Amino acid sequence: MKITLNGELKECGEGITIEKLLDLFKIDKNRVAVELNLHVIPRKEFSTFVLNNADILEVVTFVGGG
Repeated sequence: MKITLNGELKECGEGITIEKLLDLFKIDKNRVAVELNLHVIPRKEFSTFVLNNADILEVVTFVGGG
């Protein structure tokens, strides 16, 4: 299955959840916001929300500092 992650085409397995995708690409799921097809997905849904072919995700990482 192919998805677009932050503007880059990526391959991943069928039936993958947002949580597993973040794990696959070593993205800390506790420090991100995920937008899927222009809709923000609540963090509590990461483990159950299954992705589909051609989905478009934007993952934004929170960075602290000053």
